[in-house]
Parts: sequence; structure tokens; C-alpha cells
Amino acid sequence: MKRLLIANRGEIARRVIRTAHAMGIETVAVYSEPDAAALHVREATTAFALGGARSADSYLRVSRLLQAARATGADAVHPGYGFLSENADFAQAVIDAGLIWVGPPPAAIRALGSKSAAKALAHLQGVPCLPGYFGSDQQESTFIAEAERVGFPLMVKAVAGGGGRGMRLVTDASQLPAALQGARSEALAGFANGDLLIERALLRPRHVEVQVFADAHGHCIHLGERDCSVQRRHQKIVEESPSPAVSPELREELGRCAVALAQAAGYVGAGTVEFLLEGNAFYLMEMNTRLQVEHPVTEALTGLDLVEWQLRIARGEALPLTQDQVQLNGHAIEVRLCAEDVHYTPHTGRVLHFVEPVLSKGLRFDHALEAGCEVTPHYDAMLGKLIAHAPTRAEASERLAHALDDLQLLGLPTNRAFLAACLRHPVFKAGDALIPFLAEHGDSIRETLQPPAEAVLAAVLAAAFHQRPPAQALPCPFARSLRWQHGEQVVEPVVRETGHGDLSVALGERSAQASLNTDRVVIDGMAWPVAAAALGNGRWQVQAGAHTLELTDLSLAPRERAGGASAARELRAPFNGKLIAVHAEAGVIIAKGAPLLVIESMKLEHTLAAPRDLTVEGISVTAGQQVAPGQLLVTFSA
Repeated sequence: MKRLLIANRGEIARRVIRTAHAMGIETVAVYSEPDAAALHVREATTAFALGGARSADSYLRVSRLLQAARATGADAVHPGYGFLSENADFAQAVIDAGLIWVGPPPAAIRALGSKSAAKALAHLQGVPCLPGYFGSDQQESTFIAEAERVGFPLMVKAVAGGGGRGMRLVTDASQLPAALQGARSEALAGFANGDLLIERALLRPRHVEVQVFADAHGHCIHLGERDCSVQRRHQKIVEESPSPAVSPELREELGRCAVALAQAAGYVGAGTVEFLLEGNAFYLMEMNTRLQVEHPVTEALTGLDLVEWQLRIARGEALPLTQDQVQLNGHAIEVRLCAEDVHYTPHTGRVLHFVEPVLSKGLRFDHALEAGCEVTPHYDAMLGKLIAHAPTRAEASERLAHALDDLQLLGLPTNRAFLAACLRHPVFKAGDALIPFLAEHGDSIRETLQPPAEAVLAAVLAAAFHQRPPAQALPCPFARSLRWQHGEQVVEPVVRETGHGDLSVALGERSAQASLNTDRVVIDGMAWPVAAAALGNGRWQVQAGAHTLELTDLSLAPRERAGGASAARELRAPFNGKLIAVHAEAGVIIAKGAPLLVIESMKLEHTLAAPRDLTVEGISVTAGQQVAPGQLLVTFSA
């Protein structure tokens, strides 16, 4: 293996490049049109343009990827995760082209990549599975009949793929037809395979997965478990190891089942076997035939480089350790930093300001971020992964939360502060977070994110004086009235410059002394680290301490702009995407919560519902068109 092509993008491409270069292996990056200036392209030995913007036109084009390998002299292909990483036809095409495939054999991908096939194989190995229907008859009537046999609640799942796409929880029979339709649509869009299965749903389990590794010489071991129970939209956002709920005896049994399943499929390379855990009872969900997003958690705990293991095994080497030699030390936690708001809605935009936290001992940050990079609607919303390792779970959690506080990323919404609040929630700190954790505690977590009045004032001053700081000499003697909106709150401080970069501030009945520089606001002696980014049209995003605030400058706007009466009669697009369904019609009365539109963005379908009981006045869009953030979609009668 002399030159490795990475058939992926972003942080995982950078991750593979780093290890390959350390091993003396040259690398080839591939890139779509939006990724032409991306970090992974600049860090690889050489790069090849795939063209196109959408995944289907770039990272999913098998013929173009093989052309890239031939043109650049690559002799091996690493698929990363997502895209074609679990596509058996791609793996076979790589092998048929005479290249080294860094992954499991195509036959193993076929045997395990389908959830239905994996469960059939698991039954033969005595691996516990939930009751369900995994058959080839995909008619709606068959699913309805089988659902009565399986019982409710149940999960509808896409047979192919992963990442939470193509999944729906069904609690009674009336919900099943819509769940089948929605899951099938999402699965077809994400995996080009609309086949589904149903299985009994556990309502309060943990998500626990086992990392396995196998070589081509018949050896297979596991590297412990990861607990990935903190999820939204069936997608993980916090992962840790070891699981707070897994004893050494249970770990051994989970590992035994995971290894048995992998060996039964003739597995080679890195893989992850996912289970639902309820008490000490566990049930197979699926096996992911690739490296996982959360592999750094296992690397931190074991001290191993799993990408290096992948490359060595692909070269035909044997596993470097036996099961007895695997050591798990301390505790590791990872969070997924995503371009999304506190309600898990993905967003696109440009990163205008980015400062990493200080990566002291035990901290790691895998990302592909820099100021000026664009987050597009064509790919996943994940921006990076922050990982902390420490002797104890409490130390790892606090270290990670502090790193999130210190991370600065402005230009678009992120879940940075939300993740830190999750880590500090008493249920998570006690090790009791189950899969419904965010469904049950999300609202209370969001409430903790409301910034104190002092942080709001610091943010307003940082934005107001960002482009012209207070005068050092010859200050203007006249008071200046400011008016800034934060959410539904309008803040109206009156400021007067007093020289030396200082301000006298009056806000209501309160008076304060403030001073500003480029990265700090001091109010009555209390210092707030700040960063501000102008979003345009008077809108700003400011980080004050650990708080991120969205502000709008109304200082020169007519008073009625602060009211928002027109906004209450409009529905605008919250992000870029393709409008795939319009349920509303002009003149129709819609109940609160009823679906109005469905937008596909970042591989997921998002339903926009009526915010209250209302009458639709007009619809400004049609199904099939692309929409941009802020674009008017629907108007309502007053």
C-alpha cells in the first residue's frame, strides 16, 4: 500500500490522512465542487475533482471514484463512513479494479449490511433479537398484518443504511401507513433502497455497541463497548465508554455475541455491533460494516489507532493483540458538534469566526473547520467531534463541558452550548441517560441555555462596538441610545463614551461602567470573553462567555419593527433544502401541529407544522423547488 485514496470528505478524510501519512503512505483526496478549498483537499498528497455538488453527483459516483484512483496512481481505497462505506458493489468494484479495499469483504457487507439479513444470521448464532418482521414482501398490507402479530409499540426501520434515517416509532396501528411511507421515502433518498422491516420497540432502553476487529487469518476480538444513548432524531450526539450500565460480566457476553456474529459472516476489518440494552437483557439492532463516527472514544480508552489497524489488516497483517491483551483505561466521552439549533433543525451558512478550545492533555478535536468554510445543504450537519479522556467519568465529562464552553464558532447555529448542558444535566451525570433522555429532558435543558441579563448586555455592547470600538481619546460627550432585539426581548441601553475605551451604561434603573477590547467586555469589574460576527441585515451572532446569542440591531429601525406582527403571519424556510411536499392549500383552516410542508435537507426530511390554529392565506412555493433560508413559504390570515 503506497498511495491511499479516501473516498470521503471532511473530518474523517482528515483523520485517515493523518494516520496514513504517519505510516509513510501517500494520500489522495477527492472533492465535490463545494469542497474544492476544503482542508482535507489541501492536506492530502494530491487531490482529484469529482465534480458536482450533491452526493449523488460526487462522493457516490463509483465510476468517477475509480477514475480518480487510476488517474492518481492510488493502489488502495478507504471509504471512511457514510457515502459508499457500506456498499458491497463499491467494495467489489474496487477489488475488481485491482485495488486494495480497506474494509470487510463484499460478501460480509451483504450479509450484515442489511438489517434483515444480519438478524437472520444472528438467530443462527444465538444472538438475541427482538421479535419482528424481516421478510421480502414489502406490501403495506403485509406490514399491517405482521404488526398485529408483533404488537405495539414497534419501530419501522430501513433495511439498508443507518444514521437514524428511515426510522419511525409507531405506537398504534393508525400511525403505521404514514410511518411506512415516510420511512420508505427517506430510505430511498438516503440509500437508494426502500425496503423496510418492523420490530418490537423498547421505549426506555440504552443504545450500547461493541467495537470488533477481525483479520484475514481467522482472528477476531472486541475492544469493549460504547454507550450512545443520548440521541435526537435517532442519531447519536453523545457517546461514551465504558457504559455506566455494563458490568465486566455483561461486557464479556456482549463481546462474545458481537464476535460470533462477525465471524459467522466471514468478517475482516473494523465493525460495530449495535444492541439495545434493557437491564441486563440485550437485543441486536444491526451491525455497521465500517469505522464508526465515534471510534475516537475507543481509541482514547485503549490507546490504539483504529485507522492504522484498518490499514495494516487491509495489507494482510494479523491483529497485533489478542483479546486478553486488550486494556481499557479510564473513561472517554465524545460529543458531535452539529450545525443545528436547539430544536435539532439543521442549518447551513458560512463559518465567520472559529477558535478551537485549548487541547490540553486528554482532549481531542476531530473537525474540518476554519473561518470562511461553507456548511452546505448537500451533506450531513455534523461539523466535528470533541473527545475527552480522563481517569474517571466525572472528570471526563467536566473536561469536555469546559472545552465546549471555550470553543468559539460563529456564523450559523450550532449545538455547542446544548451539548455542554447535556453533560451537566443531573440525569446524565448520574449515568442514567436512556434513549428517551432528550425527549424527556430536552425542554429543561433548553431552559438552562437562556443567558443571564449580564451576558445579554455584554453581547449587545460587543456587537454595537465591534466595528468601531469606544474612543481612547476625545470621546463623544453625547449619550447614544441603542436598541437591540434578543429573541422576544428588546434591550435598550443608553451609552456614553468616557475615554480610554470605557463606557458609562444606563439600562432602565441600572447604571454600570463598562470597558471593551476586541475579545472582552468588562461590566462593573466582571469580565466576559466575547466574539461577534455580523450576519447581515443588522443581524449578529455573539458568544459571551459560554452563551451564544442571536441579536438584531433595531437602533435605527422604526419602532414597529420590534413587534413582529408580520412574522406571526408568515412561515419562512429555516434552512436550505428541497421542498418535497406541500400539504397546505389557500383558504383551508389548519389545526395547530398539522403538517404544512416537508423540506429535505442534509439527508433528512423535516416537517414544518402549523404554529397555531390558522387559515392559510397563500402559498408561495411548489413541491420540487429548492428553498433558501428566510424564503417566504406560506402566509396566514390575521
